[in-house]
Amino acid sequence: MSRKQRTIKKSVGIEGVALHSGESVTLLLEPAVAGTGIVFRRSDIDDCPDIPALAGHLTMSQRRTVLREGVAQVGMVEHLLSACHGLGVDNLNVTSSGPELPGCDGSAQPYVELLKSAVIVEQKQQRRAFEVVDPHVIRDGDSEIVLLPPSGSGLKIRYIPEYPSGVDESPVCFDLSEDDYSSDIALARTFVRAEEIESLLEAGFGKGATAENTVVLGGDTAIEMRVDCEPTRHKISDLLGDLALVGVDIHGDVIARKSGHALNQSMAQHILGEYEQFSTSDDINEDGYDIQDVMRLLPHRYPFLLIDRVLRVEGWRRAVGIKNVTINEPFFGGHFPDQPLMPGVLQLEALAQLSGFLLQRKMDNTGKLVVLAAIDKVRFRGGVVPGDQLYLEVETLRMNRSRASIKAQAKVGKRVVSEAVLSFAMVASA
Repeated sequence: MSRKQRTIKKSVGIEGVALHSGESVTLLLEPAVAGTGIVFRRSDIDDCPDIPALAGHLTMSQRRTVLREGVAQVGMVEHLLSACHGLGVDNLNVTSSGPELPGCDGSAQPYVELLKSAVIVEQKQQRRAFEVVDPHVIRDGDSEIVLLPPSGSGLKIRYIPEYPSGVDESPVCFDLSEDDYSSDIALARTFVRAEEIESLLEAGFGKGATAENTVVLGGDTAIEMRVDCEPTRHKISDLLGDLALVGVDIHGDVIARKSGHALNQSMAQHILGEYEQFSTSDDINEDGYDIQDVMRLLPHRYPFLLIDRVLRVEGWRRAVGIKNVTINEPFFGGHFPDQPLMPGVLQLEALAQLSGFLLQRKMDNTGKLVVLAAIDKVRFRGGVVPGDQLYLEVETLRMNRSRASIKAQAKVGKRVVSEAVLSFAMVASA
């Protein structure tokens, strides 16, 4: 299900102690324009480069998620990213005064409250999405993550844990599109096994950990859980934070068994790689594409080529083209010949051809063709007659290696004459 991008309405800040370093740190969250993504900066580094929250900026780390750009790095970003993923906040500028974000109470809930206090607002631009088509498995010993095509409308996660005796090992399922992230996931605090504490402290971890922000499993002290299966819910929180590094909405099912940050991040890198195979830069060809360019990509020819020029292409996301309608069109001889009127189905065909041009640029040199597979939400809102110029606009709603969904609209001047959602299949050419 497509949606609009979101950011926050006003800047907000928080101060706290870093969970691992134990240092005091200040964090500032600021609104960002559509298409920015979540970007981190360090206020304690002169001329600090932006650190995008994308899987390509992951760096080796233990028990946390760390991002790096050049000399700058920022760690323990998973709780904030989990809150952003859970609430659907896509664009944010985040400034930290140190190399590690505040641990707060060990959960994502303080970040949820911070984002909500800043007022989450929609933006005009659509959020991009990746729909899983091909299953993928990543294993490390007896730990694994399985990625499957979606069984619903968004991202579903099922986590299967393994804990010391006395800790509830029931699997937990979470549906991002239907369940309440704030009450089901965000409250869950980070945890540690009792036998790991000494070695972690010796390795420099957990200097800011307390009994309030870290649940100890397997110790002598009775465990007071905030919610049922709190450790497993925190594992899902971490997984949501790591999958946020794909930078697009994920439509698929994830089954995780005993996974941690390393496997989570490997899956995020895999999904991002799959997504980027079918994306290009957002460079715009201001000179447009003439009819020779169009015919190089499209197989259509007279009398069925219904695009005269492509004016603008933005990566694989959007394209704008024109069709000049003249009395010499072959269909006018038989379609209301006494009052020439362009058939609505041919308006849709023109939109489909422009969509094909946009998508075929991705399929160039792949041996595949873009074929119209379905038409939905069709509306014809006005007539098109000789002398009109059809202004065609198409925008990708969703795309993967074998399918794509396009929102399409045709105008004459400012008047919308037809619109539809077009679905395409990428098939091997003969």
